[in-house]
Amino acid sequence: MTSPSPRRAGTRRPRDRKAQLAAVAAELFRERGFHGVGINDIAAAGGVTGPALYRHFADKQAILAYVVLAGIDDMESATAEALSDAESAVDQLEGLLTVLATQAVERREIAALWRWEGRHLPRDDQREIGKRSGALLAAWSKTLLRVRPELAAEDAELLCWATLSVFGSVSVHHTTVAKKRFAQLLVERALAVLNTTLPAAGAAPEPPPLAVLGTPSRREQLLSEATRLFSDRGFRAVSMEDIGSAAGIAGPSVYRHFPSKGALLVAIGHRAGDRLAVAAEEALRAADERDALRRLAASYVHTLLHTPELHVAFSADRASIPDRDRAGLLRVQRDYVARWVSLLSAVRPELPAREVKITVHAALTIANDLTKTRRVAHRPNLEAELSALLHAALGLG
Repeated sequence: MTSPSPRRAGTRRPRDRKAQLAAVAAELFRERGFHGVGINDIAAAGGVTGPALYRHFADKQAILAYVVLAGIDDMESATAEALSDAESAVDQLEGLLTVLATQAVERREIAALWRWEGRHLPRDDQREIGKRSGALLAAWSKTLLRVRPELAAEDAELLCWATLSVFGSVSVHHTTVAKKRFAQLLVERALAVLNTTLPAAGAAPEPPPLAVLGTPSRREQLLSEATRLFSDRGFRAVSMEDIGSAAGIAGPSVYRHFPSKGALLVAIGHRAGDRLAVAAEEALRAADERDALRRLAASYVHTLLHTPELHVAFSADRASIPDRDRAGLLRVQRDYVARWVSLLSAVRPELPAREVKITVHAALTIANDLTKTRRVAHRPNLEAELSALLHAALGLG
């Protein structure tokens, strides 16, 4: 009986091919969103064929589930290790933050996938993610309460959610510094967030909305109804017929104003950018850069909480936006972030430029995440609390 021929040098299959393919997929999901990535994209980026990929995963959802659950596995291991290694709660908390920050920097492609892309998974996987992430938050909150016993349990949980967003912020941008300093910077911002003194309830009530005079144009009606439906159901669950019906016109008539759902989404994105720009202009009428940055943070939080266009724009899959329009929307976003960077650079000149950008993204991600997090969205003083958390993340004192 003849023995099999040995593999040629350089052709040995990697021992952990499944994990490598999952890491490739995670980066693609981060860059394009779940719906913007196909099995063939993952296979090509991983250097295998489609059939070869199916030997490891049944479908695209199985890959996402593997990535997300592996990320939670890592956080659970880090939590167990940090909370058992040190005796004092302060040391436990700092050890936990250090490990989580290091993981975020090392695997920034999965730092936030489990939070938002997990919605594309089957119900059973979503329930498991919710159960396990809830247990992690409970463990972190319990440790924080040992350090800050004056906090209410729900306030400790809010601070822990915000801290998680600091780490998750690394997945929304490409700015980087040396890994050790990157992790240290994240820990510094996380500690500032955990030490935030939340404002007391009793802020002035919101003024009633102004009445709309006259009848909105048909285009405005369609844009308003599309925004509402996308926000309530998600972009892919809404048809042009649904939008037309909500606006009181036949579905085909919608196409006279917008050629596609994607065009509606682009218009909503630009409307969101316009609202932020107007709010920013008002905020920048301040006495100095520090005051302007505080006002800018407050305006951002207010706009997020009271403007449905921003929720839709942030929740949309990149694949839903026509290619020709993505660059324009990205430019609007970058121009807005640049205002924050410019102000923070003036307020904290000791920070290198890249660290300023990382800090700004950490603050913005706190607001973006928590306004979409059901466990905290009901808080009656959330607007003032989010502003305080952004001030802490930015190091405004």
